[in-house]
Amino acid sequence: MMRHRILTLVCLGWLYGCSSVTVSPGPTLLSGLKQYDGEMQGSGNSVARWPERQRAGGTLKTIITGTVGASHEFYRLVDLDVKKREYTVTMRETSLRADRLQEMKDELIKMDEDMAALKPIIKSQMANLQISQEGQPIEGIAARGLLNLALDAFSSSQGGNRFNTPSTNVNQYVVTDQGAFATVRSPEGQTYRCTIFGAGDEGAGIKCEPGK
Repeated sequence: MMRHRILTLVCLGWLYGCSSVTVSPGPTLLSGLKQYDGEMQGSGNSVARWPERQRAGGTLKTIITGTVGASHEFYRLVDLDVKKREYTVTMRETSLRADRLQEMKDELIKMDEDMAALKPIIKSQMANLQISQEGQPIEGIAARGLLNLALDAFSSSQGGNRFNTPSTNVNQYVVTDQGAFATVRSPEGQTYRCTIFGAGDEGAGIKCEPGK
């Protein structure tokens, strides 16, 4: 499976010569981040499931390589998140000495600081990422905004809020993550509904349609 993913992402890098489906690196990375988060949530309650968390981190780094490129900062961000999750599960599920418990809490604070410092660097790297196909300006704006929101939320210690709909500005447009879909509001007040679609194992794309 991992080998197949690597070959798939190589195809993406060759200007999608392996597929006629409209996929691009931006939505593919976004889909990979969402898949990673889902896998981590599913395996996050047991110390014994650490191999699954390690594999999820490895898969995400493969997607990063095939979209952003060899980003040591992005790799480091993923490694820190995996380690942070291991610490959190261990602290919750294991009886630890008081001094060791405090050491781990202090290390978690340092991890959060390091991750916060890495995110602006990664955003600058993503600025050069091909977000959507030519002739799809709204799709590009939606993907750019959603990627920024996903990176902001990545391994956030504040946790999610089911009633919160995070939004960000991309130029003069407002991109809002609604969960299953996103909305983009133009400066003129036009609203677009955008969804990420998968093309099998060949990557992901984004499609936006004007709202009613």
